[in-house]
Amino acid sequence: MTKSRDPLILALDLPTLRQAAEWVDRLYPEIQQFKIGSQLFTAEGPKVVEMVHKKGGRVFLDLKWHDIPNTVANACREAVKMGVWMCNVHAFGGADMLKAAQEAVEDESRRQKERVPSLIAVTVLTSMDPPALREVGIVKEIQQTVRDLAKLAQKSGLDGVVCSGHELQDVRSACGDKFITVVPGIQNPFEPVAQKDQKRTLTPRQAIANGADYIVMGRSILNASDPVQLVRRIRDDH
Repeated sequence: MTKSRDPLILALDLPTLRQAAEWVDRLYPEIQQFKIGSQLFTAEGPKVVEMVHKKGGRVFLDLKWHDIPNTVANACREAVKMGVWMCNVHAFGGADMLKAAQEAVEDESRRQKERVPSLIAVTVLTSMDPPALREVGIVKEIQQTVRDLAKLAQKSGLDGVVCSGHELQDVRSACGDKFITVVPGIQNPFEPVAQKDQKRTLTPRQAIANGADYIVMGRSILNASDPVQLVRRIRDDH
């Protein structure tokens, strides 16, 4: 529910628990927040979350749930039981799903006597551009689509959204400064590497200047010649 002072989240987009643990060992406490997404969680399950917690880190469980309200609500309950710091659903699931998810997070946190994790909604994936949106029937501009989805998430009681850095100011103007913004697809500003599956990207400094609370970096750190030094340079740069 609350924002931390450190904006950097490392995406552990890796195939095995062993590799993920090696990276957490290598970068913690330089990085204290780790994103566990579909690949790693599908391969290894809740033990990956447990590993990060044992090493002292916080987990952003990035599974983008998008299903009927009851199914998503039950998934959120399981996330609370794992003690994650933050988790997400897809805003395209609609108001009923979003509300069910938020209610489940709050109710299960009371049951477990645990802190309520931040629940955020994915708006438009950074891999999508206007032609890709039109292919699935969305004809509005990306900025307006993201703005509308962010407002829907806020109205449904969620804490924030995942969005491209290019839509941050639209989200801020629509939802205010207390609404959490998480920006993926952040590029290495010192050794740019083209990522063809990311189309709406920014550097860390650009994203934070635009109002990002958290930035997610994965391959740009994992592929760096000196990841620890890169993390320090990124912090110094913004």
